[in-house]
Amino acid sequence: MAPVVNRLQDDDICEVRVCLTGQHREMLDQFVKIFDLRVDYDLNVMRENQTLTDVTSNVLIGMEKVFAQWKPDCVLVQGDTTTTFAAALAAFYHKIKVGHVEAGLRTYHRYSPFPEEMNRCLVSELASMHFAPTQCSRQNLIEEGIDSEDIFVVGNTVIDALYCALEHINKNTELSEELGRQFQFLDHHKKLILVTGHRRENHGEGFCSICQALHDVALRGDVQIVYPVHLNPNVKKTVYEMLKDLSDVYLIEPLDYLSFTYLMRESYLIVTDSGGVQEEASSLGKPLLVMRDTTERMEAIDAGTALLVGPGRDAIVQNVTRLLDDQATYEKMSLTQNPYGDGRAAERIIEALRKR
Repeated sequence: MAPVVNRLQDDDICEVRVCLTGQHREMLDQFVKIFDLRVDYDLNVMRENQTLTDVTSNVLIGMEKVFAQWKPDCVLVQGDTTTTFAAALAAFYHKIKVGHVEAGLRTYHRYSPFPEEMNRCLVSELASMHFAPTQCSRQNLIEEGIDSEDIFVVGNTVIDALYCALEHINKNTELSEELGRQFQFLDHHKKLILVTGHRRENHGEGFCSICQALHDVALRGDVQIVYPVHLNPNVKKTVYEMLKDLSDVYLIEPLDYLSFTYLMRESYLIVTDSGGVQEEASSLGKPLLVMRDTTERMEAIDAGTALLVGPGRDAIVQNVTRLLDDQATYEKMSLTQNPYGDGRAAERIIEALRKR
């Protein structure tokens, strides 16, 4: 959302205020600093061992207090988190129009991903403006009965943010050198595999299987695996128990956005169960393996830059091995094809708001 906020704050179209929920405080504060965001409200909802019900109710109560202070004409929400759904519902309760950034993504499996699939479907019912990243997303919305006049195909703001970060790294020699020092443990004679994993539906058995696969791959001796481990204790406990003693596996703290972008750029291939990473990898020309049974981002799969392999040990090992050993397969997947936009999504969103 940062590129949208930055453009709105520089535009005379409206008065804009930014509300954070405060989830994942450590990671959030990094983004605020990098994108120079001015924050007006912070709900500070994060609590240890909280449930989805806790998050939903606390965001609703927090937004109630925000709207008591300031009632906007439109609330913009992004993506498919519980925050997104709760904020959109709070706006609806106050008869405030909702604009949904990254609208129309679907797996059509209500529990995969959980709870994100249902979150985004519910937001679509609440929204008045739908900013779809692709034509496929637009078609999903139309088939669900959304008026085409309310759908705007804009690309994904994730790509705007990525291009901004890459430009920042490439133009700032001091920053580039600092990032190099941060990851000086990397052996450039070995192929770098970047891993991210945190999906709720993979908690438990799924993460055990994923970690077993990473263990098998690490034993090759010609790769390095870097895994910025998510702060969720359901993820962290399993990952550290199973992988902490392997010499070619580096379990590190979650990274700020610039550091993560640098690692994506330096990687040979990326293995993930994340959402946005699927778009970023395609934009960087990095082959991607998606450790999920379903994905709402079929564009990369269809373009051939990503493979849906699931969380199973054998499938992950088999496909990683093929990309490491079969140069023709690797080159075919690494051809830079970007179905998610040209880095101008925020600009198009502002233009759509202006027309309304």
